Amino acid sequence: MKRAIYAICTSCLLILISSFNVPTYKMAKLKYSGGGDWYGDRTALPNLIKFCNENLKTNFETDDDIVEPGSAQLFNYPFIFMTGHGNVIFSDQEAANLRKYLTGGGFLHIDDNYGLDKFIRPQMKKVFPELDFVELPLNYPIYHQKFPFPNGLPKIHEHDGKRPQGFGLIYKGRLVCFYTYECDLGNGWEDYGTYAGDTQESRLKALKMGANLIQYVLTQ
Repeated sequence: MKRAIYAICTSCLLILISSFNVPTYKMAKLKYSGGGDWYGDRTALPNLIKFCNENLKTNFETDDDIVEPGSAQLFNYPFIFMTGHGNVIFSDQEAANLRKYLTGGGFLHIDDNYGLDKFIRPQMKKVFPELDFVELPLNYPIYHQKFPFPNGLPKIHEHDGKRPQGFGLIYKGRLVCFYTYECDLGNGWEDYGTYAGDTQESRLKALKMGANLIQYVLTQ
C-alpha cells in the first residue's frame, strides 16, 4: 500500500515538474507587403530563442512563426520581430490591427537591415499618428537587463559610418516598439559564419542585447 501511494505521489511530482518545462511562448517574424525582404535573417529568431532559453531560463518553443500584421494570430505572440532592406506597406486594416496588438500589451522589434528606414517610419505613423520615434537614453531599462550595455546598442555591421541608435515608440508610458537603426542586431543573431568577417564576440554581444529585449518584454 505504501509503495502504491509512493508511486502515485512520485508520478504526480514528475508531472508537476515537467509542466514547468512545457513551452508557453512563441516568437514570430512579421510578414509585410510592399515587396521588401521581410524574410531576411532566416536563422536569427531560432538562435535567439535558444540563447534565451539557456541564459534566461525562458521556455520559448524552438521554432519561430510567421505572422501578418492584419492577422488575428498576431495576438498569440508577446514578441514580434520585423526586418528587411526595402519597401513596407501596411493597409489601413493592418495598421489598425497592429495598433490594437501593441496597445494591448504586444511588442514589436524593428531591425533595419540597411535601407528600411525611409519606408518603415511613414508606415509606423499610420499605426501611431500621434507618436514619433524617440531615441532611448543610455540609462533606459532595455539596456540594463541581465546583460549591461552602458553604451547602448552594439555595432554589428558597418554601413555608413553612423553610430547605432535605438528608437522607441512610447504609448501611455509603455515602450511598445523598439527600432534598431545602423546596428544590424538581427544579423548578429544568425548562424556563425553567415557573414564574412563576423566574430564570435560580436555575435555574443548581439545575442545578449537580444536577450535583454526579451527579458524587458516579459517583465513589463
